[in-house]
Amino acid sequence: MQDSPDTAVYTIGYGQRRGADVIDLLQRYGIQYLVDVRSTPYSRFRPEFSRPALEKALPALGVRYVFMGDLLGGRPSDPTCYRDGKVDYTALSRTPAYQHGIQRLKKAWMQGLRVCLLCSEARPEDCHRTKLIGQSLAEQGIPVRHIDADGSAVDHDLVMRRLTGGQQSLFGVAFTSRKRYQVKESDPE
Repeated sequence: MQDSPDTAVYTIGYGQRRGADVIDLLQRYGIQYLVDVRSTPYSRFRPEFSRPALEKALPALGVRYVFMGDLLGGRPSDPTCYRDGKVDYTALSRTPAYQHGIQRLKKAWMQGLRVCLLCSEARPEDCHRTKLIGQSLAEQGIPVRHIDADGSAVDHDLVMRRLTGGQQSLFGVAFTSRKRYQVKESDPE
């Protein structure tokens, strides 16, 4: 097990990219597994990034599609993960489902598999793949490289410095989602 950019877990957001552009980037970085971490793996504006389209197109390119939005998605169904309508990433990171997802990524990394996490936001600092998943992996000593909006692979620490303005906190940084969501309360038992 090496600690080098070649063995990092990558992330990518499609944003305004075309499907062919994302495929080119996956091939450039030798990605074997595209792990979809969107809670809802569909796109009305970019249908080529909807789950059925990815499941159909990627195998012909030598890339396996894996859906993990149920474990690592940024919009969990668990209402205890929300504070004032925003997703509380600390609460989410403590759920058994999320921990299971992180362990699956860690196992893939330990096996030397070339994995890339997919979400919709092009800029890594705007996405839970950085503030939540990337942080969890980095805390376990797993290198994370974010494929940035310009196509370059950027170390997780640099993206976190961009996100925090380079400021360090004595108490750590607690992130939430940027957006507020309508939270469904669980049915009483």
